[in-house]
Amino acid sequence: MILPDLKAIEALAVEMAQLAGAQIVASLGRTLAVRYKMLGADETAIYRDPVSEIDHAVERLIRERVSERFPDHGIVGEEGEPVRIGSSDFVWIIDPVDGTANFVNGYPLFAASIGVAFKGQPVVGAVWCSTSHALRPGVYHARTDGLLCFDEQPIASVDRQQVRRRLVGLPRVPVGIDIGFEARQSGSAAIECAFVAAGLLAGARFEAPNAWDVAGGIPLLDAAKVEVRTRVPSGEWEAFSGFGNVAGSSALWRQPLVIGDRTVCLALSALNLG
Repeated sequence: MILPDLKAIEALAVEMAQLAGAQIVASLGRTLAVRYKMLGADETAIYRDPVSEIDHAVERLIRERVSERFPDHGIVGEEGEPVRIGSSDFVWIIDPVDGTANFVNGYPLFAASIGVAFKGQPVVGAVWCSTSHALRPGVYHARTDGLLCFDEQPIASVDRQQVRRRLVGLPRVPVGIDIGFEARQSGSAAIECAFVAAGLLAGARFEAPNAWDVAGGIPLLDAAKVEVRTRVPSGEWEAFSGFGNVAGSSALWRQPLVIGDRTVCLALSALNLG
């Protein structure tokens, strides 16, 4: 696939991720309006998937800035704004606050994720994380054929082969089974993608992510030479090949993913998580 120059797109994605992070930090300590996407009704209702006023405010701001700079690009966001179908092959895929349940509870582990797909393939990613390998907030970012960076500085790889029990991100852990790793639940797929790319986690598995959960993280993983595999309808795990026509369908991409090196991907994909 021949790509246009992605430098300007990456620069705007980083700028938008930084802006989102600043908005999130500025809201800390405030009383926020929160609504829930409910399952069921009446006394059987289950409150889940919180959405805060910051989610909406950040997404609107990013949409406005992207539309000003790249008016022909499509835009897809998590928070219910209309899908904007552009005339170009680029689509911005936005999760303004990934880990909203953490955020509204004051648990300091959340992210803002911005991915840009070209013909359905993620080619630019910028993920602002509330913490990082540097023990501070910042933006992990990359573009196709570029370097994995943190706040515009390349990240040096770290050899962790001497660590006997590496960490992996899992939605849940099989009871009574030693999986060979220490499992963690971060509550944010974007953070787990960034942390795998940066070498903080050995891998992760996501059971039913939406495109906006991982679109910002996949370019980071590609830059770090981390495998990304998805489970297809046959039950086999295959190399991730893109989201398809994300902006052209109301039924967005949603498939299980595993990320890590080949050994980790094999181990995590073999788990029966029920």
